[in-house]
Amino acid sequence: MTLPATRRTVLLAAGGAAAALTAACGKYGDGGSSSSDKPTHASGGGELAKTADIPVGGGKIFADEKVVVTQPTKDDFKAFSAICTHQGCTVSSVADGVIHCPCHGSEFRVADGSVARGPASVPLPAEKITVARGTISLA
Repeated sequence: MTLPATRRTVLLAAGGAAAALTAACGKYGDGGSSSSDKPTHASGGGELAKTADIPVGGGKIFADEKVVVTQPTKDDFKAFSAICTHQGCTVSSVADGVIHCPCHGSEFRVADGSVARGPASVPLPAEKITVARGTISLA
């Protein structure tokens, strides 16, 4: 025999579910992460690509390093975290001057990582690269 749920039982169950959801989502929420929550990438020195591999007005995603490299204008290379600031998904493509996140449709500008379309409200963090002799490497 099943007893009807009391108001107290329903409120306790809902509160526990909300706490679990908050803990799970808080890691990648906009603006709420601490430095220890930020995604990391392979550090320094590793060659990512040849400059010829990065299209002007576009870019290329390096999922293993969690970095996206763009070339907004000829010979101007930028790098950003490939982890969307909305909820931590890895961005999936670069086209038409924007970096696309597949999870909720956020878009970021290739020139500076700023938000072109939400729901993300925080830009992609810049990453350090070096460009020398036709090669792009993590700094």
